[in-house]
Amino acid sequence: MKPLILVLFAQEYDELGLDPLIAGHDDYEFVREGFDFFTFPQNARILWFDVERFVDELAHKYRDCRVAAVVSTHEQFGALAASLLTAKLGLPGTPLKALLTAQHKFLARQIHSRALPEHVPPFCGFRYDADITQAVTIDYPIFVKPVKAAFSVLAKRCADEAALREHLRFRLWEKIIIKRLTWPFRRVSKKHLDCEIDADCFIAEGCVNGALQVCVDGYAHAGRVNILGTVDSVMYPGTSAFMRFEYPSRLDADVVARLEDIARRAVEAIGFTHGLFNVELFYQPASGRITIIEINPRMAGQFSDLYERVDGKSLWSLELDLALGRTPLFPHREGRFGAASSFVFREFGDAVKQAPPAEQQSWLTATYPDARLFLDLKHSTSRERETKWLGNYRYALVHMGGTDHDDMMARFDNVCEHLDFDVGPAGAKPSLWQRLQRSF
Repeated sequence: MKPLILVLFAQEYDELGLDPLIAGHDDYEFVREGFDFFTFPQNARILWFDVERFVDELAHKYRDCRVAAVVSTHEQFGALAASLLTAKLGLPGTPLKALLTAQHKFLARQIHSRALPEHVPPFCGFRYDADITQAVTIDYPIFVKPVKAAFSVLAKRCADEAALREHLRFRLWEKIIIKRLTWPFRRVSKKHLDCEIDADCFIAEGCVNGALQVCVDGYAHAGRVNILGTVDSVMYPGTSAFMRFEYPSRLDADVVARLEDIARRAVEAIGFTHGLFNVELFYQPASGRITIIEINPRMAGQFSDLYERVDGKSLWSLELDLALGRTPLFPHREGRFGAASSFVFREFGDAVKQAPPAEQQSWLTATYPDARLFLDLKHSTSRERETKWLGNYRYALVHMGGTDHDDMMARFDNVCEHLDFDVGPAGAKPSLWQRLQRSF
């Protein structure tokens, strides 16, 4: 029997990196476990999901097999389950306390406020049902988000107390979903962390104005933190909604060096000694100030092929090296492209989107064989909930590269001219890219 590699809660864009890994590692069997977080009825399992029981069931299920590695890029449940399972099986994995600390946004803030005080904004924590007049101890405007969440759910800038009260007005069903999303983490963190703010609470932070957002990716091996690169997070104008993620960063080299140094120190401060990580930061060009947003203690699966296109090796390949206990090697600028991006399609109104016709998708494949289209179409309830919680909903991604930034953007403009996600007859109308731009 081949040794097994367990992949927990794989997402659609994970398959892009997994397929070549599977083809190149036929001496292993790759087995997927977990459920689809976005598809009903599978996602109904969040109502009773117990991560510790899930891990115990996997350990029992594969007790007579040789499990060689456990991997996951899934923020909500997968990374935590992988950490618990690797510890139970004696395999290389991210230390549980470091992972929990990174995912507990309030505790991480406390640690970083001591280790890197000049890179942390004012902050406070409170329950969603607290008297916010007393609980919010910093000045408005504030940026509020759950202590434990994912996908930017319920993260919002609030100009004043009235805006915060409106943001925290949840229906009973929404309260149940929020509590069930945080319950697995809350249950485990209570056993391993010491913090006065629970995982189903909120954290409020002073707003960082006039800032650019970036992600610094890296990995820790044998206790040493290594940086891979920096990705620019480009927003839809006037919003905090991601429009694209572009690698490599277009910021000046000295700024990138500072960002990567701060990211490294932030990761070291929480005791992260093994695994991939992704650090989100703000950079204010006017002042030069850099502020830590948060640490994601797992690979940014959405970025895996961006690094492969530019550097020549996917993050999934690096993830497997670390999970198997190999000493990782990562190339630099040895890929096919000079720039790569994950383009994010969002709807800010109430329009319903559909998959582009088959002939348009065939055109994309024939014209740009390197491009990848990921559909994330939402249906009534999930679309309404995401719009309420985020102010918009994501319905597709396109990943592609170019010889440089300008070439990549020109290729993407052409893609937008040929893909139609709108419901109803096409008729004579502006391109998708033009419609997106005219929305702001």
